[in-house]
Amino acid sequence: MTSTAADPTIAAMVRAARAGGDVAIAHYRRGVAVERKPDGSPVTEADREAEQTIVEALRADFPDHGFLGEELGGAGPRAARFIIDPIDGTRNFIRQIPVWATLIALEEDGVITAGVVHQPVTGDLHTARRGRGATLNGERLAVSTIETLDRAMIVHPSLTLLRGDGYWSGFVRLVDATRRQRGFGDFLCFTTIAEGRADVGLGLGVKPWDLAPLKLLVEEAGGRFTDLDGVQTIEAGHALATNTRLHAATLAVLRGGA
Repeated sequence: MTSTAADPTIAAMVRAARAGGDVAIAHYRRGVAVERKPDGSPVTEADREAEQTIVEALRADFPDHGFLGEELGGAGPRAARFIIDPIDGTRNFIRQIPVWATLIALEEDGVITAGVVHQPVTGDLHTARRGRGATLNGERLAVSTIETLDRAMIVHPSLTLLRGDGYWSGFVRLVDATRRQRGFGDFLCFTTIAEGRADVGLGLGVKPWDLAPLKLLVEEAGGRFTDLDGVQTIEAGHALATNTRLHAATLAVLRGGA
């Protein structure tokens, strides 16, 4: 496999992510006013300005590509487009918890082919290119080798999401079946799986821009990424990432099986 380091598409995506991150972190350090979207989720001027900066940077390198962003919506061709979340973890961002990231994915003919996750506070950078692996700060990633749930660590989103979306009973069964549980949420849930630091990760209340680069990151690290029904999609509003070995067993527990 060829490293992602010399890939010109990844390099352009990293430049755009860092440019957007520079805008976001300037707001983060001085504090921001919070508005509410129609669905009740928070948004700030930092989200909009960062996304606009990212779009402009990518458009300079890829004038024929389309875009789908959390704040600015969709524009241009769908056959090749960038999917953007300028600040994943806005609630953390607002409360000045330093766990948030800029997410960019390249989708070509409906398939995610490149992904970047940049954390402006720490400078950490995850990249993935289909068929070329996944990295953290240039070092190759691999998922864990844990083979049974009773030895596994699970990472999960807000408990209110789990209760509200009807997955509580399955989640409780999964808690009982696993050794450790941690509530990380947002991008950190899935980067932790890709890094091999945890073994099963759940996502709820998520949109395509929350998942696009993370799905590829997990898969290129050797993991498996589906929705909670086992379907290969980022459109369902929920997600399951594992080290592959535990995927079938996790789905069985969530469904009420052994």
